[in-house]
Amino acid sequence: MDWPYIHTLINHFPIILTVVGCAALLLALISRQRGHWLYALATLTLAGLSIYPADFTGDQASHALRNTWYVVNDMVREHDGSATWALITVLPMGAVAAYAWWRMLKREPTGLPPVGLRTLVAFLAALGLAVVVRTAYLGGLIIHESPRLKTPPPGMVVPPDSTGISPGTRRRS
Repeated sequence: MDWPYIHTLINHFPIILTVVGCAALLLALISRQRGHWLYALATLTLAGLSIYPADFTGDQASHALRNTWYVVNDMVREHDGSATWALITVLPMGAVAAYAWWRMLKREPTGLPPVGLRTLVAFLAALGLAVVVRTAYLGGLIIHESPRLKTPPPGMVVPPDSTGISPGTRRRS
């Protein structure tokens, strides 16, 4: 296993946990049910805990892919810049969600967090969601939309297309 592979394995955790946590938070805001709040806060806490490993492995992966022919370094830099913002927004989101979660369990054993804390969690979650979605989009572009894959270097074997026929090969009838 190398760094790009490890990054691909774990970078989905903060993305999925943030998306699911925000959806659960929206449900919790509407329903005002304690169980929905506990689930949303726990999920957002886990998103905050998983963001640093994704960022760390992304840095390592960028170094490993620096001289790969199909990777455009400007695309990696743009993704890395967005990943820094994701780290800056999702870590505090996770910390505030963890505090609200702890507070619900220790201080409000039957109620919800105070309105101000709920508002702060909702604001940080919306901000974190926006940044994480943008970062994920830019990360996907690095390989899936690399302009260099459209014109491989001379001598590079091009894999078959979706029909299983190599370009320039005709099927006999």
